[in-house]
Amino acid sequence: MTFKPVIFAALLLGTAHYTSANDNLPILGDSTSSIISLDKEYKIGQAWARSLRGNAPLLNDPITYSYLYDLVWQLAAYSQLQDRRLDLVILDNPTLNAFAVPGGVVGIHGGLLLSAEQEDELASVITHEFAHLSQRHFASQLEQARRNRPLSLATILGSILILAADSSAGTAALTTSIAAQQASRLAFSRQNEQEADRIGMQNLVEAGIDPNAMPRMFARMQRSLRFEGAKPPEFLLTHPVTESRIADSLNRAAQLPTPPKRRNALDFTIIRIRMAVHFTKNPQDAFNYYQNASNNNADAKNLYGLALAAIRLNKFSAAQSALEKLPTDWKNHRFVRLTLVENTLSNEQWQNAIGELTHLNSLYPGDFAVYKLLAKAFMGAKQPEKATKVLEQLIEDHPNDVDAWYLLSEALGQAGKRLAVHEARTEYFLLTGQVDRALQQILFANREPNLSESDRARLSQLESDAKRIREEMKMDL
Repeated sequence: MTFKPVIFAALLLGTAHYTSANDNLPILGDSTSSIISLDKEYKIGQAWARSLRGNAPLLNDPITYSYLYDLVWQLAAYSQLQDRRLDLVILDNPTLNAFAVPGGVVGIHGGLLLSAEQEDELASVITHEFAHLSQRHFASQLEQARRNRPLSLATILGSILILAADSSAGTAALTTSIAAQQASRLAFSRQNEQEADRIGMQNLVEAGIDPNAMPRMFARMQRSLRFEGAKPPEFLLTHPVTESRIADSLNRAAQLPTPPKRRNALDFTIIRIRMAVHFTKNPQDAFNYYQNASNNNADAKNLYGLALAAIRLNKFSAAQSALEKLPTDWKNHRFVRLTLVENTLSNEQWQNAIGELTHLNSLYPGDFAVYKLLAKAFMGAKQPEKATKVLEQLIEDHPNDVDAWYLLSEALGQAGKRLAVHEARTEYFLLTGQVDRALQQILFANREPNLSESDRARLSQLESDAKRIREEMKMDL
């Protein structure tokens, strides 16, 4: 199969909302609070996120996560979100998909980075989702649906969860649930979409991004569906990408100011190439593609793609050579320097990696990707105490990162800290919705010899937390 660096797929733009979980006072004119309180909305969303992490494949790419994390938080600053406790989940899925659900969970499929050709188009999808959250569209959907037939928030979230884990099965589930509803549901969804478009574009402007990115992305979605010859799933009827919607968004964008200059596109370009190489089924195909392309045109994109494919094939010298040929602005970029470290780690040159990452940490203190790779370097160098220290700091800043908890349990195991291993594994299982396995780890931990009173009190609290989480994961409306 010939490797193609860009993948087109179907779109799911989930509608959702979340505002302050600590503020249960109804918003003026907001009838949704009588349907579901903000506190319960938050708890259901967080319970759903645990199921998502446990059932859908997560994209384990620290550099891509670091990029999207920074972008999401930059855009959140210009949104109407009342509660900024956001939880970014990136799925290892090549389809064009993004969603947000109560509890501040923002989900992005890796394929979205391929379908958006410019960063402002990616940003337009994210601001659109933030608008659904800030306007409580999920609760409004629930209220509207209940006028027609009984429907739970858990049912809606469950369908999105199935789609995240298995696109074909999820589409069937969504088709079934949507088709059973009255036609008025469709009109209500169009109203939500129109409002999310309007607010999302306004927030783009405030963030210094061209509002025309949103209609441009809509047009790209429509063209890609035609190109694939695929009929949109029924669920897309509640999020229609129609000629009228594109025209409406174009008219709105024309009335908004256009920023005087574009954002730096290099970050997005680098991440997009990472996704193109990541999602190819055969890395040799990617290597051949970029090698031929760089022979004909040794531009930075082809060289970087060649380096990534070479790393996947353990062709360390070829990766090093390609990275060294990059222009200066690329070689000095944080993501490219981290890619060089990835090559060093793959070649098990632990000390070299530690030296470069320590330097990068002084330049970009607290950077997610730097910390994650530094922890792996310390573990490879058999320095578990240092790895543990780095991972504990990383988890303090990113408490829901399941890979960090997994690595922490491994580092603690290297250090021979058995009780701490059980506790880290418990946290990992709770974050992925595996409550029974978490309780089993707590049982094992209680059997460890020489436990202090504080140890037993900590384990007792963990057990109470696990049982509470199990009850929250059973919640329905």
